[in-house]
Formats: sequence, structure tokens, C-alpha cells
Amino acid sequence: MKTKLFYLLLLLTIVLPSCAQKWEHLADTPQMGWSTWNKFQGNINEDIIMGIADVMVSSGLKDAGYTYINIDDCWHGKRDANGFIQVDSAKFPHGMKYLADYVHSKGLKLGIYSDAGTETCGGMPGSLGHEYQDALQYARWGIDYLKYDWCNTTNIDPRGAYQLMSDALRAAGRPILLSMCEWGSSRPWKWAREVGHSWRTTPDIWCDFDSLRVFPTYTQFGVMQCVNYNDTLRAYAGKGHWNDPDMLEVGNGMTVNEDRAHFTMWCMMASPLIIGNDIRYMSADTKGILENKELITIDQDSLCVQGYHFKDEQGVAFWLKPLANGDWAFTLLNVSKRATKVQLNWCRLSGVKDDVSGRTTDFADNIYKVRDLWKHKIVGKTSKKDQVSMVVDVPARDVIAFRLMK
Repeated sequence: MKTKLFYLLLLLTIVLPSCAQKWEHLADTPQMGWSTWNKFQGNINEDIIMGIADVMVSSGLKDAGYTYINIDDCWHGKRDANGFIQVDSAKFPHGMKYLADYVHSKGLKLGIYSDAGTETCGGMPGSLGHEYQDALQYARWGIDYLKYDWCNTTNIDPRGAYQLMSDALRAAGRPILLSMCEWGSSRPWKWAREVGHSWRTTPDIWCDFDSLRVFPTYTQFGVMQCVNYNDTLRAYAGKGHWNDPDMLEVGNGMTVNEDRAHFTMWCMMASPLIIGNDIRYMSADTKGILENKELITIDQDSLCVQGYHFKDEQGVAFWLKPLANGDWAFTLLNVSKRATKVQLNWCRLSGVKDDVSGRTTDFADNIYKVRDLWKHKIVGKTSKKDQVSMVVDVPARDVIAFRLMK
């Protein structure tokens, strides 16, 4: 027995540090993928997941950087006699390991969902009291991502609950990205940097550009409510730990302009990009938005700095994001219902200090080429002279997004 224990401890000293190292690099840039919830909610099954995996590859989304196929709430069956969670065999007749193997065969990764409470938000078995069992089960199945929710958690401390699941995932021996989803209620950005890879900063999003959806016990945010709240938290984001203003609603019913603005702002904020529409039947406009590699490059930039809203002019929000190679991402966001013409005097936009990166705009000293990230071409250059050098029309509820390149 002592010999077996010795070899077990020796194995742990080899495997666990390796796993810990992989854990630390699971989200060096914001995670990208797809989730069942926004479109399907609990109406999910094996065929849908496999079909989505197929289209992730054939559509070009995988090549654009989307990696995870995430199964949200309502996949659960009951626990077995030993307390290990099982899948709903009617929805997933071949089991979760079969599905993980299929997704992995496509060069993708599989995500799953649970909750820190007694039950999930959909009334399925939660992980409370079964954290290490569930983490081990996920590892056995080949799971790569866990979204961990916060329903039915009366008298539970969030910091302790999320740390417990974090410890359980690390102990299970498989690198599994931990996406924390307690809606920002306990200000996780202040304590979760070493606990999870991302944390929700807002209530759930819904498919609307600029309004709240109010229910008796909770409220959902529109796109702009998420942007405005998440914008205040940029100092807490960085390599391996990201503010998460919730999943994308692109392709679920807003206008093309609104979808384009939504996607651009998530990229400017270095947010996780988790698609929420049915990609099997998406329009060409939706596909073009989700596969905009120039915007995705802004989101995935290795400087790992969340962009910031530094001023308003004529009702248009001016945003900047410093990039790793000395470039800048620059976005004009028009939330209003009418188009607005903006005159750009680059010299007067010089000297804007970013306290997070330490970078300061230097447009009065250097000339940058201006690349339109939606037209995919150079449209001009900045000027060191104190004069209007560009006039741009920002459509209603839309954006103009530039990369400023030396």
C-alpha cells in the first residue's frame, strides 16, 4: 500500500504542475466559440450540437478563431447511485464522451454548463456538494470549458463557491476553462483573477440594442447597457482574465447595423466572443460580421488591453484600443436613430492617455494610415496639422471602425 501511495504522489507531482501550467494559458486572449443558450435555451440535443460542429468548420468560423462548442443549461440527467451526474439520455443518446470525441475530431473543443447552487437556472441538478465529482466527470468525458452559473445559491459565498470549483477542475487533471457567471453581483473582477478565466460583469443580455427587459425577479440588459457597464471595469481585464458582458446576439433579430455595432464593441472591449445564433441557417450579413477577421484580430490582440470610451462628440462615442505593435483601434459608435457626420481632427485627438497600457496617442507627431475594418481597405491617413483631415458618416445605431497603422 505504501508503495502504491508513493507512486500516486509521484504521479501527482508530475501531472498537476503540468495541468496547472496549461490552465494558466487557456485564455491568454479572450475565448471564442458558440453556445446553445441564446437561440435554443433548453431545447437542445445531440444532433444540434453535431450539426453546429460541422458548420463551424464548413462555414469558416473555425478558421476565423472560434474554438468552443458550449452546451448550456438542460443537458442534465440524474445523478447515479454514487452521486456522479449523468446526461439526459433522450437528448444525448450516445452520451457526452461520444459527443466530445466528435467535436474534437473536428478540431474543436466542447464546453458544458453547471451551477454553484442546488439547482441550475433551468431546474437541473446543481453542483453544490458535488464539485469534485462533477469536475472529475467532466474530465472523464473530455470537456474543455465550464460555464458556472449562480442560481439557487441562498446563503452561499460566491468567492468560496467559485474557488471550490476552480480547485476541483484543477485537481481533475484536465485543462478546463472556467467561465464564471454570477452576473457581476459580487464584483468578481476584484477577486476572481486567480479563480477563473472570465467573469460576467452584467445581467443576461437579450436581443435588443438599447433597452432593458424587466421581469419580476430579474432584468436583462440590451447591448448598450452591457457596453456602458462593462466599460467601467477595463482596469481589471488582461491576459488570462477577462470581463465578460455576455454572449453575442448577432443574427438573432437586430438590424445589420446594430449587429455590426454589437460585434465591434465586443471586439473593442476584448470580450469573449461566444456566438449565440443558429449558424446552420445564418444570413450572408451575419456570417460576414462574425467572420470579420480584422475585428477579431482587435479582440485577440496580444497586448491584452480592453478598449476605452474617452469622449463624446455630436452624440457619437469615441473609443480607442491600444494594440501590441504600436497601432491603435479607433471606433466611432453612434447609438442614436439618425446618421451623424463627424469631422476628425487627428491633431486634437493627440495626447489621450491610457492609464491601463501607459500608451498616449501621438497623432500630432506621427502619421498613421487609416484602415476601415468593415470596408477592408485603407481610406486615408491621419494628419499632424491642426485641421479636419477626414469627414465620416456614422450610420444610425452603427459604427465606423478603423485600425490606425504606422
